Amino acid sequence: MTAEEIRSLIMAGLPCEYITVEGDGRHWSATVVSSSFASKRLVARHQLVYATLGKRMHTDEIHALSIKTFSPEEWANSTVNK
Repeated sequence: MTAEEIRSLIMAGLPCEYITVEGDGRHWSATVVSSSFASKRLVARHQLVYATLGKRMHTDEIHALSIKTFSPEEWANSTVNK
């Protein structure tokens, strides 16, 4: 998998205002901003992202994925995007 393929899969399954995916081909990190995350706890947010990747998380196509999730309001107030 490539970063662009992972990015496209997440975007196809989740409305994203902003997304970045980086990694080395096995270990990935993603920052995802979506209005779908508003009022959801961290676990529920991660489940939404994992759902977009489906079986790829279970077949080792994506060995590891670290996720940072933000609602648009949280992102606007975050020091991460500055």
